[in-house]
Amino acid sequence: MVCQPNHMVDTADATKDAPPAGLSVELNALNPIPESERKGRPATLFWPWFGANVSVLGLSYGAFLLGFGVSFWQATIVGIVGIVVSFLFCGFISLAGKRGSAPTMVLSRAAFGVDGNRLSAVLSWILTVGWETILVATAVFSTSEVFKLLGWGGGTGTEVVALIVVVLLVIAAGVYGFDLIMRLQVWITVITGILTIVYFVLVVPHIDLHAVASLPAGSAAAVIGGFVFMMTGFGLGWVNAAADYSRYLPRKASGPGIVFWTTFGGALAPVVLLVFGVLLAGSSTKLNEAVGAYSVGGLATIAPTWFLIPFLIVAALGLIGGAALDIYSSGLALLAVGVRIPRYAAALVDGVIMTLGAIYIVFFAQDFSGPFQNFLITLGVPIAAWAGVMLADILLRRRDYAQNELYLPRGRYGRVNWLAIALVVVGTAIGWGLVVTFPWMGYLLGGAKGTWGGANLGVVAALLIGFVGTVANPRRVARQEGR
Repeated sequence: MVCQPNHMVDTADATKDAPPAGLSVELNALNPIPESERKGRPATLFWPWFGANVSVLGLSYGAFLLGFGVSFWQATIVGIVGIVVSFLFCGFISLAGKRGSAPTMVLSRAAFGVDGNRLSAVLSWILTVGWETILVATAVFSTSEVFKLLGWGGGTGTEVVALIVVVLLVIAAGVYGFDLIMRLQVWITVITGILTIVYFVLVVPHIDLHAVASLPAGSAAAVIGGFVFMMTGFGLGWVNAAADYSRYLPRKASGPGIVFWTTFGGALAPVVLLVFGVLLAGSSTKLNEAVGAYSVGGLATIAPTWFLIPFLIVAALGLIGGAALDIYSSGLALLAVGVRIPRYAAALVDGVIMTLGAIYIVFFAQDFSGPFQNFLITLGVPIAAWAGVMLADILLRRRDYAQNELYLPRGRYGRVNWLAIALVVVGTAIGWGLVVTFPWMGYLLGGAKGTWGGANLGVVAALLIGFVGTVANPRRVARQEGR
């Protein structure tokens, strides 16, 4: 029998938090969302996913992708396919939110076991905290560079003020929770969407179609490497949080609608930004360097001076939108690890870590883009293995989750599913052996490191290992559902 969300859940990590005095924050934490609080339509998922991915950082991926040595058409095709497929994974995992009314890192207990899922939660927490730190640091860099172009300083003082403002906005979103984030993302979507179109119109004259068309085609390894990099940079960076927003939808909400609006909302802005970024980066060496600098300084220089402030708004709001979703989900992941604090306190803890990380990146780090790409691929391997397990588990299910038992180690989902954990561990070990992010990796490539080292085959291998290994054991899900 499927436990309904209005049944009492006698577990500490499933209870609502008591808010701090004087603040109206979201009370829900890891608990299932009560039927009385479930609202909206699948189309409302468009706003958070679009707002979180409309960042001008998407333009930088155009230069990153050309860095693999591919042509315009190769970059465009693998970029679009990689973005859409990776967000489609998010769409499928969002289905679990409707079926179980709980955060992603609670729902994955059905696949990994109630206690075994702590490994997934730790991985998710590291990934989301890392992303929110990178986005905040980029917003600070963007502000400083635009202020320099305007002749308003842009030095350490500007960076300190920008850091304080951005951090306060992101932490506020994390503390107040779901409703504030959903409202914030609507405004971010509208404002950034309009201003981004204006920016496109203003910089179109800088595009040299002849130079773009003359880019030489790349090898199969280069094409595959670019494809995998796009997946890890976009949808695979969100799969571990995909159900955190769909869990508020009514149980009768359309499943295909949830998949579509999550995928469409997440992929639309990155696809447009990526194609435009490839056109800019492929037009000249100077533009390529500007677009691929992982900051907006170069992008701002090709816009008219009068548009610099609107451009800064576009850059900052897009980055803040992504960081807001990350800090919300990282707080939930921290609770799923087993930390016994209120949800808003978990967001504050992550906010402190995010701030310290951003301070290091802005004021002390010598290189940014290199470590960022290493971060994506290194964590992209284990998260791909996790996603493979989770996607297969969702595919095998025919019924809604028994919500109460997601919090009970002695319930139908068990304490630990050693097979799922083994698939993630083995997938990670094999995956890291097929990528060369760090010198100690790539140990399975042998003498082919020079040819296939940049193809990032380990991400695909880890995803397939998790998926195939789980699909091959359908009886576990059948037993859980009493079939």
